Amino acid sequence: MFTFDVDYTLGLFPILLKYINITLSLAVISTVIALIIAIIIAIIKTNNIKVLSQISDVYVSFLRGTPLLVQLFLFYYGLPQVFPIFAAMDAYWASILGLSLHFSAYMAESIRGAIKSVEKGQFEAAYSLGMNKTQTFFYIILPQAIRVAVPSLMNNFIDLLKSTSLAFTLGVPEIMAKAQLEAASSFKYFESFLAVAIVYWVIVLMFTYLQKRYEKRLNKAY
Repeated sequence: MFTFDVDYTLGLFPILLKYINITLSLAVISTVIALIIAIIIAIIKTNNIKVLSQISDVYVSFLRGTPLLVQLFLFYYGLPQVFPIFAAMDAYWASILGLSLHFSAYMAESIRGAIKSVEKGQFEAAYSLGMNKTQTFFYIILPQAIRVAVPSLMNNFIDLLKSTSLAFTLGVPEIMAKAQLEAASSFKYFESFLAVAIVYWVIVLMFTYLQKRYEKRLNKAY
């Protein structure tokens, strides 16, 4: 008969928390890179730049249409065979590469939609003040678009944070990998995976709280 081991579960939290910095660094670095790529793609698609817009469509379609796990394996195991320069890339940076590219495709669509939601009159008003197209975009349009895109971008970040658990398949020693090792050595699978689930849950609750605070701050002027 199964007996839940409370002491074992509680004892796991200090062990898992030692590896939380790896999980958070994977999430934060990947999000920053993904956001930069997403803004570039959104600009290309919004302005319908020839050739680049078509390439962006293929990029977004491929990364949204294939599983993240497959992409991680492709970047870590496949790229070095085609491009030897990637042979020096370790599992940590391969995970960041995979997470960044995968979620940039989703973020790009969120930002593009947010840019489209800004009224065209904003462009005309900026031009009447003597701003050029670049100045108008970065000083007038993008700040308003980011405000609109924050909820969906935060959802993307939370999904990315949870997806860092797949990095253990490449050998990255993050909290999911540690929980897997503890479960395999103790055979207490329920306790081990419940503990790591609670850790992820608490992290997500913290970022959700920060998101709500940030949204209130952005919406004060509106």
